[in-house]
Amino acid sequence: MDLEIKQLVMAIKQIAEEKNLPEDIVHEAVEQALAAAYRKDFGEREQNVAVQLNANTGDMTAITSYDFVAEDEVENDAQQLTVVQAKKYKKDAKIGDVITETAHPTTFGRVAAQTAKQVILQRIREAEREIILSEYEDKIGTVLVGTIQRVEPRLVRVDLGKAVGILPASEQIQGEYYGVGGRIKTFLKDVERGNRGPQLILSRANEKFIEYLFAQEVPEMDSGAVEIKGIARQAGLRTKIAVASTVPGVDPVGTFVGGHGTRVQSVMNEIGDQEKIDIITWAEDSDSYIKNALSPTEVMRVEIDESAKRAKVIVDQSQLSIAIGKAGQNVRLASKLTGYELDIESGSETPRSASVEAEPKKSAVEESAETEANAKPAATTQEAPKPEVTQAVQDTPEPKREMVKPAPPKKSTKPKRRDDIEAGLISAIESHGE
Repeated sequence: MDLEIKQLVMAIKQIAEEKNLPEDIVHEAVEQALAAAYRKDFGEREQNVAVQLNANTGDMTAITSYDFVAEDEVENDAQQLTVVQAKKYKKDAKIGDVITETAHPTTFGRVAAQTAKQVILQRIREAEREIILSEYEDKIGTVLVGTIQRVEPRLVRVDLGKAVGILPASEQIQGEYYGVGGRIKTFLKDVERGNRGPQLILSRANEKFIEYLFAQEVPEMDSGAVEIKGIARQAGLRTKIAVASTVPGVDPVGTFVGGHGTRVQSVMNEIGDQEKIDIITWAEDSDSYIKNALSPTEVMRVEIDESAKRAKVIVDQSQLSIAIGKAGQNVRLASKLTGYELDIESGSETPRSASVEAEPKKSAVEESAETEANAKPAATTQEAPKPEVTQAVQDTPEPKREMVKPAPPKKSTKPKRRDDIEAGLISAIESHGE
């Protein structure tokens, strides 16, 4: 097969445009492919052959290099020459010199041409990977938007445009659904080199992903008025964020929550409503910070061991389950957020019980007796004028009892003397009426 250098140069430019690669990289890949083809047809597999392709003149030069060594030091005949062999190329050759042989091939066989094709494809593929690697290495720690390409049992492949990233199961949000063709935001966690090229490791469970989402919703973070001090997250379940303000008078928690909770709700819409977000105020004092981190638990006191980085948190018995949380979720995230190993214990005393001890609780019988005692003076005061009326009625002849209809019996807890007074009063009224 005759080699048309001019057509080859045009092909190099076309490949560089299609693959969006620098022309010199494609040119180098073609030279490596021609060197492999030359070894296939005119040399040996292990020879050191370099091909120089002149795009202007259309000339191709193959240069084979040999090392000049002593006869007893020859290890590879394809790369080394002895004294006798070296004299053929250079009469004054010395041990340690590099002997070169130059050739100008114009044709290659079918097998050599196929070899050159495979080498070109491989080198261009490697060049593309290196370009991707260098481009995305600068984007580590940022959020990329892509399209879900394929869903596999242990990972999700996301098309990012120039490259395809993988979202492992460990970096997915628990319980989240991924549909092929759907748009998705992912955090670029790392770029790993592998046998198949660079792998873009994506994540939606990373704490930095939450920080990025809040940065999009809270413009005060850009100005430095508020900042995120720490994040502890269990993706899909719960997230705790410690925030602080650098400007006096600015409420950091309110700033992140937003009016009517709009800012935090926007973040929850992205990660899913099933994941709850606790926003607490960061405190330089470890005691206050731990109390805030255990929110919404009401903490009685905190005993801190700075040397061991442990803290004993005393809460009321009624607050114990809240402090621990479902499956230890609350205390685990609070421990991760504060950096202390937290031990939750139930307190024997509470402020309520302390105040109750100062004034012992009365029994139900004592309260009932006290209520009756307090009620009796009031009843006596209201009935005080009644005996006078009864006294006035005593001088009036008592009517016949047949004509008086007795009042229906009433169940009353009042003293019997009061019933007699009422009966006399009724009789007197009826007598006056007749």
